[in-house]
Amino acid sequence: MLLRRTGTVLGAAALAVLTIPATAHAAAVACGGGTSTGRVAINGCISAERGSVGRFPTRDITAYIKARNTGTRGLNVSYEAFFRVVDGGHWEKVGSGRTYVPAGGAVGPVEVGSTTRVCGPVQVEIRVHARADGAAWSNWSPAATRQCQT
Repeated sequence: MLLRRTGTVLGAAALAVLTIPATAHAAAVACGGGTSTGRVAINGCISAERGSVGRFPTRDITAYIKARNTGTRGLNVSYEAFFRVVDGGHWEKVGSGRTYVPAGGAVGPVEVGSTTRVCGPVQVEIRVHARADGAAWSNWSPAATRQCQT
């Protein structure tokens, strides 16, 4: 009986981990390296979904943030995301927000912002940073993808 109950709980936990974050139509989300602000670890994430404007192929590029709180108190976390084309482009802000990360918990990927670009043979990247209440802004957490990969 105990074994069956344990299996049910573990199965439910596995399904919860596999649920699709963000919007149901989102492309695969790839996360980059981590950084931290106070007791909160931050990862920047990116997705690039196919689209088109007339005959021109496009990519809807979306920035996300994942946050994990290793502390014993929940914290409010502010975050910002920026986007650029790697071939010499300048950084453009695509969004910002604020979320609550419970003690010992995690949130995300949470969509920060998005931009639509005409498809080109270049790599695009996003960078995300965050600030927990009372802490300084974190370093940048990057994530990148080929804009028009198949």
